Amino acid sequence: MIIECFEGGIVRLTEPMDFRRFKLVLHAGARPETQGWKGITLLDERDALVAIDLVPTLTGRPDDASWDQRYAEMVAKAREHGWIDAERAAIRAHIERA
Repeated sequence: MIIECFEGGIVRLTEPMDFRRFKLVLHAGARPETQGWKGITLLDERDALVAIDLVPTLTGRPDDASWDQRYAEMVAKAREHGWIDAERAAIRAHIERA
């Protein structure tokens, strides 16, 4: 599952059925210091926190009840591995630049 961030604050979900990967891709022109991506907090150059409730609202999410269940299972596994920030209700994501 990839969360793509573009210039102008545009955010979308791609590869939504890949529940084994979770990353944030910053595209050219998407400068973090000037963007206000609601629900996304950049921690440093390599990691970000993405609000758990944000992902199901993104463009690109399948309209499928089974997706909701699989997403909840992914979040539960992320919690087991320590990738959830409980205080912020967010999942840790690796950042890549495109």
